[in-house]
Amino acid sequence: MITIAKTVDEVRSIVKGWRKEGLSVGLVPTMGFLHEGHKSLIDAAVRDNDRVVVSVFVNPTQFAPNEDFESYPRDLNKDAELCEKAGAAVIFHPEPSEMYHEDYSTFVDMRTLTQVLCGKTRPIHFSGVCTVVSKLFHIVAPDRAYFGQKDAQQLAVIRHMVEDLNFDIEIVGCPIVREADGLAKSSRNTYLNEEERKQAVILSQALKEGLSLIQQGERDADKVKNVVRSRIGTAPLARIDYVEMVDFKTFENVKEIKGEILTAVAVYIGKTRLIDNFIWKG
Repeated sequence: MITIAKTVDEVRSIVKGWRKEGLSVGLVPTMGFLHEGHKSLIDAAVRDNDRVVVSVFVNPTQFAPNEDFESYPRDLNKDAELCEKAGAAVIFHPEPSEMYHEDYSTFVDMRTLTQVLCGKTRPIHFSGVCTVVSKLFHIVAPDRAYFGQKDAQQLAVIRHMVEDLNFDIEIVGCPIVREADGLAKSSRNTYLNEEERKQAVILSQALKEGLSLIQQGERDADKVKNVVRSRIGTAPLARIDYVEMVDFKTFENVKEIKGEILTAVAVYIGKTRLIDNFIWKG
């Protein structure tokens, strides 16, 4: 039976016990409503470590007032079943008051990487992400932590934060997990109605076209972005937030496609904001 720890003291006590036995610890930070994408992270963590903690916490500090904090899908029983089957040992499921006391006023801000892409339209988002992930790192003190490439900007931000703040933690990035038709798995996919779900596949189809152009030798970033935008525009319910190509280390926009490049999109399908990307090295 998987252990569900609700307090900082409880999860710390468990991890200290593992450390006394000389066991390695992996952490998979999540906001819950777990799917196959999360399972792939847990599988990797179980493979690499003796014990695995999965945090299930919808973090209020990364949501703006007009965003979906209250409506974000939650199902702890289903999450616990998936975690137990995957081999995780503990779910850390605190209340917001456990993570942020009444007078809480300390946040982790990053001056680079967070001003573009999702950070441009969600200005408080990455401060909330960095703050909660830093807290989880201090609470669990894992050897390794696992993040998915679907949130590629988040992955880059966390890696940069770990380097900046000297966390002794290995950050492991894991590939995007997709539905059979190509849609990147996301907890927010549950917001889509039947027609929206059909049209949502346009994100992966458009990115596939862009990648194909690069593989054929195209090196003009604007030409590739225009192809991606045009394809997304064929879906009547799609509204583009951004289509960008950036250097995956600096997150500066690129004109010429060379080095390690992140091509990322954020698109509203109806009222639901979805993201997807690919990374190309050349």
